[in-house]
Amino acid sequence: MADDSVRAGASAQQQDGSASNEKTVSSNGEVAAGNQTLSKRQRKKLLKQQKWEEERELRKQKRKERKQQRRLQRQNHQEEEGGDNPGARKRPRREVTPSSLRLVVDCSFDNLMLMKDVRKLHKQIQRCYAENRRAAHPVQFYLTSLGGQLKQSMDEKDKGWVNWKDINIKTEHYSEVVAIEDLVYLTSDSPNVLEELDQKKAYIIGGLVDHNHHKGITFERAKELGINHAQLPLSSFVKMNSRKVLAVNHVFEIILAYVEKGSWQEAFFTVLPQRKGAVAVDKDSATAPEKEEEDSDSDSDLDTPEQTEQNLTLSPNGQLQKSPNV
Repeated sequence: MADDSVRAGASAQQQDGSASNEKTVSSNGEVAAGNQTLSKRQRKKLLKQQKWEEERELRKQKRKERKQQRRLQRQNHQEEEGGDNPGARKRPRREVTPSSLRLVVDCSFDNLMLMKDVRKLHKQIQRCYAENRRAAHPVQFYLTSLGGQLKQSMDEKDKGWVNWKDINIKTEHYSEVVAIEDLVYLTSDSPNVLEELDQKKAYIIGGLVDHNHHKGITFERAKELGINHAQLPLSSFVKMNSRKVLAVNHVFEIILAYVEKGSWQEAFFTVLPQRKGAVAVDKDSATAPEKEEEDSDSDSDLDTPEQTEQNLTLSPNGQLQKSPNV
């Protein structure tokens, strides 16, 4: 019985000794767990972490100093630029004169597109909205027949669209929103050439990205509904290496540019992407055969956005950050 007590006491002392040695830190930073010591890499990592924690406050102080220094530099720069006039320090606001012209993007082709093409159309509409918000003479922008896949894409990728300003978003067809006699459908298949814009009219852009699978559909729709139709005077000013099928945002931006500059030629060459090989009619007498552009609805000319798909979300003020049959 006595022997058992002695053995129990010795066992308890041994356990206490093991517990005290379970974790020790030496003066040179070595950590030991029992009889096992950390590897060289682990010791270096531990020392690095300790140093990082020790210098936390120092880094915070340095950041604060840099921030104060930048603020002082900005103040000094503003004083040099503006003198004693505080109003001169503000960036001058661009003068905006809204146009009475109406531009309608017809979104009634939703069932003719795959989801990947609907997303391209969504990006093009975002670009239209952003450009209109930045324009010197913004037009009256309408989205009609919004629903289906397009609305789903907008809800998923850009929830802020519900807060967009200076835009009329309708679930109704454009014929229910604007008087039929005021409508002009812009389509490259129309025999009528648009010489100038009528501020009292509403010009429709077909919201369709179809890779030429539904050629002439916008022209047929216009004829069925008895709507006036016309094509942009592209051939009068520009020779292109591809078909005269432009993306929704290109047509929209050309109209905006024309409203601002009053010149179709300037508008075309301001907007048309280089990949379309556009040259002025009077500068090149050679006629290059038009070739089919299978993927004229690509969104390679968009700034996205993004875009990435980076949710390409637009703020209500239009700050950021493809081809319909028109």
